[in-house]
Amino acid sequence: MSSTDFTPTMLREAFGHFPSGVIAIAAEVNGDRIGMAASTFVPVSLDPPLVSFCVQNTSETWPKLRALPRLGISVLGELHDRAARTLAAKTGDRFAGLSTVSADSGAVFIEGTSVWMESAIERSVPAGDHTIVILRVADITVHPGVPPIVFHRSTFCRLVA
Repeated sequence: MSSTDFTPTMLREAFGHFPSGVIAIAAEVNGDRIGMAASTFVPVSLDPPLVSFCVQNTSETWPKLRALPRLGISVLGELHDRAARTLAAKTGDRFAGLSTVSADSGAVFIEGTSVWMESAIERSVPAGDHTIVILRVADITVHPGVPPIVFHRSTFCRLVA
């Protein structure tokens, strides 16, 4: 098969065969929580502490978040399948049914998740129809015992030990 023989739908299906974790990226502005979900989270570097995720260039939420000094990253747990869908929705209250914690910096974290990372944007890199966002981690809290949720083949799954 050559590169011209596949469609975006076929490519999306192929990408779906790679399981990934799901994160919430969130912050608070004037008492309002703003957030979104991403399944493209990647640890990048230990020194300096960097992580990344990808965001669609058509996102209406990202322009609001990228202007903020601090962002909260929450690694969603296996009980957050509904939350992942709510956070990814185009409309409605993305935090419906979720308990959150807001840091003094404005970063917002989802309770019951496995990891919280307070971060700031280090760099953004254009990449086709997405942007790769590299974040510098300023603070981290690990909640052991919370298994992650996994996104695989367009479905939220649990790891089986």
